[in-house]
Amino acid sequence: MTLTTATLETPIGELRLVASTTGLQSVYFPGTPPALEAEDGTTPVLAETVAQLEAYFAGTRTTFSLPLDLRGTEFQRAAWRALAAIPYGETVSYAEQAHRIGRPDAVRAVGAANGSNPLPIVLPCHRVIGSDGSLTGFGGGLDVKRALLDHEAGVRPLF
Repeated sequence: MTLTTATLETPIGELRLVASTTGLQSVYFPGTPPALEAEDGTTPVLAETVAQLEAYFAGTRTTFSLPLDLRGTEFQRAAWRALAAIPYGETVSYAEQAHRIGRPDAVRAVGAANGSNPLPIVLPCHRVIGSDGSLTGFGGGLDVKRALLDHEAGVRPLF
């Protein structure tokens, strides 16, 4: 399988995007080395991903409509797909996400799946918070999680 990668400068730093011929596979935060070997270049999927992420950071896009190539267990894919249903500017708890996928007793497993979400921002795991309203782990760091939530709430511009 051929993978192609591109980078995008954003208010939260340079994101590295990786796509297969099927769809977007990964979004890497700054300082996170890609786990996949990919050739630099552009594809229609990467071009559309860049356009949609730029619109998101500009505040003109609230949802993503991209072909995705999700690689994970059936449970992980269900947890990741459920992230896309969390409305822009809103948050849910891990318990609520577990309930939404029909696995109310799998709160910790949902947390672990979110922790390995290969498509942060596109599949917005930053919108999942602790049951007490606290911010919990996030691959980009809690400061980035807070910035993304504030951006979506219209509280302040990103950084």
